[in-house]
Amino acid sequence: MSQEQALSAFVEAAAEEFEVPGVSVGLLVDGREIHASHGVTSIDNPLPIDERTLFPIASVTKSFTATALMRLAAEGKVDLTAPVRRYVPELRLADERAAAQITVLHLLNHTSGLEWNLIDADEDDVSLAAFVAKMAELPIIAPPGTRASYSQAGYNLAGRIIENVTGLAFEKAVAALVLEPVGLANTFFDVDDVITRRFAVGYHRTEDGTLRPARPWKAFRAGTRGNNPGGGAVSSVSDLLRWARFHLGDGAGVLPAEDLHRMRQPTAELRGSTLGDAFGIGWFLREVDGVRTIGHGGSGNGQFAELLVVPDRDFALVSLANSGPGGYQFNRAVLRWALEHHLGVVERDPEPVPYDAARADEIVGRYEIDVMDLDIASDGSQLTLAVGLKPEIRAASPTDLPPDHPAAAMGLLPGDGDEYLITEGGLKGQRGFFTRDDTGTVVGIDLAGRLFGRTPQTP
Repeated sequence: MSQEQALSAFVEAAAEEFEVPGVSVGLLVDGREIHASHGVTSIDNPLPIDERTLFPIASVTKSFTATALMRLAAEGKVDLTAPVRRYVPELRLADERAAAQITVLHLLNHTSGLEWNLIDADEDDVSLAAFVAKMAELPIIAPPGTRASYSQAGYNLAGRIIENVTGLAFEKAVAALVLEPVGLANTFFDVDDVITRRFAVGYHRTEDGTLRPARPWKAFRAGTRGNNPGGGAVSSVSDLLRWARFHLGDGAGVLPAEDLHRMRQPTAELRGSTLGDAFGIGWFLREVDGVRTIGHGGSGNGQFAELLVVPDRDFALVSLANSGPGGYQFNRAVLRWALEHHLGVVERDPEPVPYDAARADEIVGRYEIDVMDLDIASDGSQLTLAVGLKPEIRAASPTDLPPDHPAAAMGLLPGDGDEYLITEGGLKGQRGFFTRDDTGTVVGIDLAGRLFGRTPQTP
């Protein structure tokens, strides 16, 4: 069986196993591209999917934003170690000291201390300037530079730096700095550019097992201000493989090779995370079975994206899927199969330790970020984790929102008992850890790189 046939067979089987209506996968192996797609763009208005079909790629966008800022730094227009206020003097935060101390690099490696995101129902102004004007409402979860916690808001603020430095709207600036010189002719931000091309509709699976279209198409809700730098791009397998080739190369006139390769170097450690072992600049860095990888995933409204690059093996993978929660599991399965099949690299989940009532008692409770609640419960023999949007966010939304993740089994991992693995459900395979204060009390949990603070218990 040829490489193309093997990939196509696996993609078809995995798409059917995880019940995803449309998927597109591409591999870069020794300089040669292999594509496989399955399913349709839309259940109601079906067209076959191929490597040029457009999908929202959500947080994979951050790799474009980071590369654009690296180019501005290489040109001497931005200093990564400088305070953000040098470039965004209008910035005001809940903590004035933090506002003065956060640097450009803190935004790029998620160590700014900014909470995950900012939800705003005002639809009158969706500019980055308006987003920044609202940032004083965003909680500060840690002093700048002291810990990594994934922040959508931080990258949207980075987009405002690009606007102020270039004098262009973010989307035009990134196109000029990165997309056009790399040749990403099938990557867009504006829905008007998408609508004339073939694109995949996103879906959510309801409690009764049926699929319903995810609306709005590109974002969780209308009224989320200035989200393009953190997650607003739309692209295809063919363009993302071209993007991977660029990052495997020498900068191609966009960046000096040393600056491009600097993005792969660790800048902040991650602990016990599915996302990786460290943040680089715009990339998650992860070692799998002794092999170094860089990459980024994305989850949008019924859309899931995965981009993985193995620099030392001249290998890359792109996987795009148009429904949740099966799309996440599909991408994860494709990634593992491709690494093993093409590189002999095997990734295995660790084995949780047996249930421990004393440890369970320490962590049971509610945790939260600005828009989501996370609940850990115990029935005396098993821990479970549930996560979903806050009821007030769901009730206030004028548009459909993705369903919550119901309680699913989790287990603690060997060691100090503060790392965990989710073992079932839509988040199966996610790893993270618990944070303790100076007294040893659990005060937070990291899930998907985001710090959820513990809600004080009611006496």
